[in-house]
Amino acid sequence: MITEKSKDKADKAHKTHRDVELLQTLRRLGGSARTSQLAHTMDVSEETVRRTVKKLSRDGVVSRVHGGVFLIEEAEGSSFHRRISEQSRQKRQLGRFVASLIEDGASLFLDIGSTTIFVAEALRKKSALMVVTNSLAIAQTLMNHNQNRVFLAGGELLDDAGGTFGSATLKFVSKFHPDLAILSTAAIDPSQGFLLNDQHEAELMRTFVSHARKSVMVADHSKTAASAPMVSCDPSDIDTLVTDQPLPAPLQQAMNEWDIKVLIAPAKKKKKK
Repeated sequence: MITEKSKDKADKAHKTHRDVELLQTLRRLGGSARTSQLAHTMDVSEETVRRTVKKLSRDGVVSRVHGGVFLIEEAEGSSFHRRISEQSRQKRQLGRFVASLIEDGASLFLDIGSTTIFVAEALRKKSALMVVTNSLAIAQTLMNHNQNRVFLAGGELLDDAGGTFGSATLKFVSKFHPDLAILSTAAIDPSQGFLLNDQHEAELMRTFVSHARKSVMVADHSKTAASAPMVSCDPSDIDTLVTDQPLPAPLQQAMNEWDIKVLIAPAKKKKKK
């Protein structure tokens, strides 16, 4: 959570009018925004926003992703914005690959994980999508773009997660039956399956899975060595796992037993000089 103390500290460290204006605008927009949205709100050019963001990123106040920016919170506890900057190259690789599997006009659930932010970014190349999400950042990324229809689930807004949770969220999501649920996870375990850190996230994932025609889990290789306390759903309910590296043998065996298809997202080829 961004405290008044941390706000004051950031503003004092960055005294130019443009720096302070951008930080304040980001806070009003919930801590994250696309470059184009910041430019429109601040009534400046996108190039001005990019220059300012670059400076603030060097100073460790914001984190950049392709086409957007997130506030970096103070170090206490877990931070959604900080998670976005972790394994960002791999997450972008996964996002591009997952988007390549989705056709224009598809209907989708997108959960609130940091990996699905990169999927949403890549989905901006698609058109006429119907997207249901509880993520503010994903809604901002895809709304008013290429004839998309975006539905943001209501519920209690949790600042650290950057989205909505609770009974109202579950009730809203249950009204939909999309083609695909695109999901993220905190950890993958060969005996328990896909794990999360929060009970609310686990409840929502089970709802996503039970209402979508098919479910795709997206996770970079670091999740195979991570741990988390909550079982998200029955692993056999997941149809496909998209990751960036081959799985360890015990985990691949578990995927076979759960009848989960594993796809490895190819790395982006480097341009020849």
